[in-house]
Amino acid sequence: MTAPQSVVVAVTGASGAVYARRLLEILIDRVPLVYFTMSVRGCQVLNYELGTDLSMKRFDATPLLGRQPENLLFFHPADFNAPFASGSGAADAMVIVPCSMSKAGAIASGFTEDLVARGADVALKENKQLIVVPREFPLNLIHLRNLTTLASAGATILPAMPAFYQLPKTMDDLVDSVVYRVVAQLGLPIPDSARWTGEIHVRDERADSV
Repeated sequence: MTAPQSVVVAVTGASGAVYARRLLEILIDRVPLVYFTMSVRGCQVLNYELGTDLSMKRFDATPLLGRQPENLLFFHPADFNAPFASGSGAADAMVIVPCSMSKAGAIASGFTEDLVARGADVALKENKQLIVVPREFPLNLIHLRNLTTLASAGATILPAMPAFYQLPKTMDDLVDSVVYRVVAQLGLPIPDSARWTGEIHVRDERADSV
């Protein structure tokens, strides 16, 4: 898989903004061009969960990332002049993280209500990579059908389900276990520590009796 030269990261109103921040931290150091957008509710949840004070009217990434990367371009959700809102300017890949069920439903039905949905619609119609990271439970039948529709249209459904076989010790470890799966799906390298090796390390003798 060829590494992407441009990636859209979109945030919606589901809980799990920490996944988006961590993904941005990784991508801005590995991808030449990173587009960033978020829904109105996504901005509200992001500010609430991360304690930031981001403004969509005067966006500054510093509160979120500690700096303003030159390769990070933000677009307001109402700005359909963004390059990735058109098939002729589609990015190589798009990640919606976290993805709310309302946004998944909008995309599945072709309702391009904002730049997040329009960007996803463009990604699908141009056969670009679309990764959807839902963070919702339990899932009702409508949720499941919408996600199945997206998968049938070519999207990758990657739920925010942290792995525990790496014996995580911190919240950051749990976040990374999800984010590095996204990074791997994009065709970018991930640390060996994020991969399952098949080796089980017994921590004490009590495991022998299990």
